[in-house]
Amino acid sequence: MGANHVAAAFLEGLGVPTVLANAVGAAIVFVGVLAAVYLVGQAMVVPLVDRVLDARGLEKHARLPVQKLTSVLIVFVGIAVAFGFAGFGNFLQSLATIAAAATLAIGFAMQDVIANFVAGLFIFTDRPFRIGDWIEWEGNSGIVEDISFRVTRVRTFDNELLTVPNSQLTDGVIKNPVAKDTLRLQFTFGIGYEDDVETATDIIVDEAERHPEILTDPAPSVRLTELADSYVGLRSRIWIDNPSRADFVKIRSEYVKNVKARFDEAGIEIPFPQRDLSGQIELPPEHVQQ
Repeated sequence: MGANHVAAAFLEGLGVPTVLANAVGAAIVFVGVLAAVYLVGQAMVVPLVDRVLDARGLEKHARLPVQKLTSVLIVFVGIAVAFGFAGFGNFLQSLATIAAAATLAIGFAMQDVIANFVAGLFIFTDRPFRIGDWIEWEGNSGIVEDISFRVTRVRTFDNELLTVPNSQLTDGVIKNPVAKDTLRLQFTFGIGYEDDVETATDIIVDEAERHPEILTDPAPSVRLTELADSYVGLRSRIWIDNPSRADFVKIRSEYVKNVKARFDEAGIEIPFPQRDLSGQIELPPEHVQQ
């Protein structure tokens, strides 16, 4: 005898009409089973999910959507189990058929939303970037302020807020300069053909070693990389620790300014493009002075 029949028989014993007793009994069983499944899920499944999230090292912003989704799934499971115990099998089957058709229709209408949701799951699991990271993609760049299952919000360096669909950040290439503990910066200094390359190289390396925020391991390096029309290109490679966008701009600016000052002291010029013109210009006869 099912639980709904037991409840109905108990109500009939209290004098409740059979039809009403069956309906009320089924409702009582439904609510009771739903409440029991929900409580068990909250007591066992939710802590298990929390332990998995802890093991993955997800931040608070990533944990909340997963926890909400877990609670919703527990409710759905509870409803399905409660329908079975309450004897609503035929109703549940009809409901499942309607839900499947509705899901198919909604799926076609919400392909972009679903794609962004799936992309959000990949961002949470793969963690190509985190809140506070500086990222670059498709000509855009900024600091990640928030990550949800559908969109990621990025604050540009002009203080503009970009709301980016997650699919755009998983379908293309994302550059995350601050993903690692160190970052290499490069800058090409141009000197004149008459200037001494070794002296300029020594100045570039010396200023890198003097700067307190430029690492000595890996050591700064300079390579002659270009013989341009008006200058000799010396490319400097330096490393910084715990990189961020603010540090990157500040350190490079200070470093380049210090090298420029030393170049001026040493008489090393940073040439600008020049063009020598040759040939002659013929003027019309009316413009020639007699």
